[in-house]
Amino acid sequence: MSSLARAVNFDKDMMWVDLADGRKLGVPLAYFPRLLNAAPEKLPHYEISGGGTGLHWDELDEDISVEYLLLGVGDRTHANKAAA
Repeated sequence: MSSLARAVNFDKDMMWVDLADGRKLGVPLAYFPRLLNAAPEKLPHYEISGGGTGLHWDELDEDISVEYLLLGVGDRTHANKAAA
């Protein structure tokens, strides 16, 4: 994948992902309930994983695929439980 995450920032309603190719992707926090409901001071405590292919919040137990963000896919937790 050529679109790798470089940084993540937040405002009141959105997560902004800076991509290596220069784009900035805005994603509503409503797509990710763990992030939406987290204390604001926990949001900046993320790791960029897989060389930029993923985002991880250890304290929040949240993992997000950059590829899925680009496809418009939000939290898959409930979908995964339904399929199990």
